[in-house]
Amino acid sequence: MANGKTKKSRKKLFIFGGIGLLLIILIVIAFVGGGKDEIISVQTEKVIKRDITQTVAATGKINSEFKVVITPEVTGEIISLPVKEGDRVKKGDLLIRIKGDQYSAQKERLEAMLESAKANLSQSKAELDRITLEYNRVKELNSKGLASDSELENAKSNFLSLQAAYEGAQANVNSNQASLKEIVDQLSKTTIRAPMDGVVTQLNVELGERVFGAGFSMGTDIMTISDLNNMEATVDVDENDVVIIALGDTANIKVDAFGDKVFKGLVTEIGNSAQTSGLGTQDQVVNFAVKIKLLELDPSLRPGMSCNADIETETKSNVVSVPIQCVTARGDFAPAPDGDSESEDEPVVVTKKSDDKKIKEIVFLIKNGKAKSVEVETGVSDDNYIEIKSGLSGDEEVVTGSYRAISRELNDDVVVRVENKNNSTEKK
Repeated sequence: MANGKTKKSRKKLFIFGGIGLLLIILIVIAFVGGGKDEIISVQTEKVIKRDITQTVAATGKINSEFKVVITPEVTGEIISLPVKEGDRVKKGDLLIRIKGDQYSAQKERLEAMLESAKANLSQSKAELDRITLEYNRVKELNSKGLASDSELENAKSNFLSLQAAYEGAQANVNSNQASLKEIVDQLSKTTIRAPMDGVVTQLNVELGERVFGAGFSMGTDIMTISDLNNMEATVDVDENDVVIIALGDTANIKVDAFGDKVFKGLVTEIGNSAQTSGLGTQDQVVNFAVKIKLLELDPSLRPGMSCNADIETETKSNVVSVPIQCVTARGDFAPAPDGDSESEDEPVVVTKKSDDKKIKEIVFLIKNGKAKSVEVETGVSDDNYIEIKSGLSGDEEVVTGSYRAISRELNDDVVVRVENKNNSTEKK
């Protein structure tokens, strides 16, 4: 019995002794480790010179550079529609014929009225000629004392009356001629022909449908004829970017329907009027329309297709540059308090201590295994790289990642460990 108790006591001693020894080891490790500097893992890249093309990205649609929207000038029923959407037409080809019975009837009625007016004019002319001779005869007799003044006045009155009647008949003829000309013009407008060579890119009516002329509000848009041999991209450019775009700038355009195929283009027009959406809200956006003429065409291009354009505004050759993510802004800031909900991928929220302190753009270099900040002046940038105007000369080793390290963790003299994908992990 005594031996059993002794064995249990020894077992407990070994267990508690082991636990105590483990605690002592952990304390020693923590003490020794706590005296070392924190090492931050980073990725680096050599600073080199390269060509950088600054671009402005914009989205929009493909349109025909030249197009005509066909709107009738007369009202009536469509009795002939020989074209359909997608058809190619030549200038002068028949596009549509509108029923013109009412205009034909008016034409016939006005032609009859004109003939009647001309007959009245001829009769008035004959009467005027007769009374003119009579008036001249009485004037001659009166001058010789063979006709009284009252006879002269009576002849003159008759002459003036018939002269007025003749002029009225002439005016009536002119009025009927103008009305007939107008109705003939209206009748001619019941037939619409193609104003140019092109393709029917939009057809909004069908045979038998009634259309309204331009006198009824804006009229009916019958169809659109587009010249598909001259295409352009109309894109919306943000107000902050439109100021750096100039006429003649080159552009690379990708049309959604064509995948990765790139169309070359030139900026031909920059809008002067802003196009504002979401006015008065937090989502308010101010854009300007920019037109880019496509230098390369594809027979399958159609107006209305969505596109993305990269407008090349400036190119600098052989300049010192670094990846965009290398450059961070630092100043006299207090870091955000610990425990906030910011993600590692989100910019650091900081509080400025003094408005007199200027924000600096810096990059971090690696010197003897430690980070060293260098203030830089930046220039143009593309999607991946940014020009360094001053602060770097080339061949330096600049920190390219991680984002958290560049934006939060790195400071001067912080010990780093370089972990490049193409190199084995090493401590510089």
